Amino acid sequence: MSDPGRADDRAASFDPAKPEEAIAAVAERVSNWGRWGDDDVRGTMNFLDEDRRLAAAALVRTGHAYSLSQPFDSEGPQKGWRRRTNPVHTMLDTGTDAVLGAQGFPHGIGGADDVISMPLQCSTQWDGLGHIFDHGRAWNGRPAEQVVTSLGDQRTGIETVKDVICGRGVLLDVARALGPDLGHGSDGLPGGFAITEAHLEETIRRQGASAAVGRGDIILVRTGQLTRAKRDGWGDYAGGDAPGLSFGTAEWLHRTEIAAIATDTWGFEVRPNEFRNAFQPLHQVVIPHIGLFIGEMWDLDVLADACAADQRFDFFLTAAPLAITGAVGSPVNPIAVR
Repeated sequence: MSDPGRADDRAASFDPAKPEEAIAAVAERVSNWGRWGDDDVRGTMNFLDEDRRLAAAALVRTGHAYSLSQPFDSEGPQKGWRRRTNPVHTMLDTGTDAVLGAQGFPHGIGGADDVISMPLQCSTQWDGLGHIFDHGRAWNGRPAEQVVTSLGDQRTGIETVKDVICGRGVLLDVARALGPDLGHGSDGLPGGFAITEAHLEETIRRQGASAAVGRGDIILVRTGQLTRAKRDGWGDYAGGDAPGLSFGTAEWLHRTEIAAIATDTWGFEVRPNEFRNAFQPLHQVVIPHIGLFIGEMWDLDVLADACAADQRFDFFLTAAPLAITGAVGSPVNPIAVR
């Protein structure tokens, strides 16, 4: 049996003291700039075409549907970092207003209306291609100041993929597949645990053929961190120590030609980051250079239980963003249908 704890060659090849050099070297190796033309705005979503969607539809066998969204309410994980707050939900009209006759409608009709105010990345969400830059360059090499302005993302706004993100989803339940062998039992992976290419491949091997990863797939990686947060409280879930993908997975993310990847953590990659004096270096490579869409804070627990019960880890997944013109991210209610 493979050793899930063995060092991954790619992950071990970077110097933790030299983030600038490592980021530049990997970015050059995995760059998709120009791959789909100079005007491209969809990045890796180009891998998710009609034929793959049609094939994914055949994965629906029971019709059971699973929402992968956290709640959008005032009890969420946000603590104000960079002005990210939890949603504020306010009623504009209520049943009380209707009963009191304050709405002014005829023949007894009444109604309720409401409004919500929130950062677009405060709960279950997609990072769009305008979310992260590398040395002032956005996806496809465009100058960042020409892409995202005070008016929003003028080129790669999240609305450009509003009709794209549905296809084959694959759950890689790293916490369940490897956690016990790594000494973490059923409590998921601990903060600071870097998921390497070796861990991903071993999870695929243990889960079997339905977990095979291919072009155009949407990969969901469960670490178990959200499971703990739901049980113990949020703590530092938003921005604190977390399990996540190692910087060394950048080439795997490029080589597999997946359309997107999502995790049950706040920031997708391992925190603390593997470099000294660095902030989200894997984001800096995969979004502006690979053109990869990243989902964060997805609730994978109920789906994971269902997949474990029948050992079937692929499904039809739809996860369309809100078509917010010029947005660099979007809330989402992903639905997995098995």
